[in-house]
Amino acid sequence: MDRISRQQRSAVMARVRAKDTTPEWLVRRAVHKMGFRYRLHRADLPGKPDMVFPRLKKIIFVHGCFWHLHAGCPKSRLPASNTSFWRQKLERNRERDEQHRIALEAAGWSVLVLWECELRDPQRLDECLIKFLTD
Repeated sequence: MDRISRQQRSAVMARVRAKDTTPEWLVRRAVHKMGFRYRLHRADLPGKPDMVFPRLKKIIFVHGCFWHLHAGCPKSRLPASNTSFWRQKLERNRERDEQHRIALEAAGWSVLVLWECELRDPQRLDECLIKFLTD
């Protein structure tokens, strides 16, 4: 059973945004501080990537652990109510993400997926970003 009422859950879910999330802002700030410039949410690319580096042919997706079913992460638990709906929806998100990644790589892009739970350690995030963007 859910810990909050249906009305409260509805209000919480209505406030969820698809872009310009806090995890995205953390990554953007780190990348900008490193001197890299990027484009946001290019609609002409599969999956409308969160960050696109056209000259480098690199793309970064910032995934929320719940919405994209991060394997092994405690934040990716299914809700206690309406589990069949949520399982189907979140599995479809994961499948779609994989299809987008494959299409982008086939088109010559390098793709990095960062998970919300991985952003807690700024030093580790910086190391990961520098390695990806300078390879």
